[in-house]
Amino acid sequence: MSKKDNGAGVILAYLNEKNRPYSAQDVFSNLQKQHGLGKTAVVKAMELLALEGKIKEKIYGKQKIYFADQAQFKDVNDADLKAIDHQISELSEEVQSLTQSCRQLDAELKELNSSLTTEEMVSEIQELKAECSGYRARLEKIKSASNHITPEEKDKVYKERDLYVKEWKKRKRLASDMTNAILEGYPKSKKEFLEEVGVETDEDCKVVPPNT
Repeated sequence: MSKKDNGAGVILAYLNEKNRPYSAQDVFSNLQKQHGLGKTAVVKAMELLALEGKIKEKIYGKQKIYFADQAQFKDVNDADLKAIDHQISELSEEVQSLTQSCRQLDAELKELNSSLTTEEMVSEIQELKAECSGYRARLEKIKSASNHITPEEKDKVYKERDLYVKEWKKRKRLASDMTNAILEGYPKSKKEFLEEVGVETDEDCKVVPPNT
């Protein structure tokens, strides 16, 4: 870009290539990064191009819109328009297909990234083998023990447990009934009574009868 045309050549080429309406702000935003154009220079260059008839200018309220001179482009007949529409349709289908493929590849990539590497799998297999070996040794130790109880002995233990739990609940209920009967004529609170007679409740010991 020469300093003499102040970016006019770049702007003219850009508008002819895109062939769509732009404001000066649009052109500045699109070209300033690549070509280093200042906003004031863009505004002046577009006004000069319009004054010279190289581009067209339309005013909508307070905004000016610029676009390429359509006279420089050849007329497009219906057949050409249909061909363009067909090409757009084919390209749209291709874009849709490629987008779907990209999504599938992205999903596969995420799955692969979340999978274990070969080294990690080998390490995990070794850890699992060591863990299994420990379980086998523990199982053999249990099997070889001589202090196993018979099913009959086990059943007897559970029955005795149920008996003791039922007796616990029965005695707790009787003690509660007796205490309530005494408290009907006792001038102090239940807590004070229990402290006076030296009774510790299940709640004091933070225990509850288990389920039978």
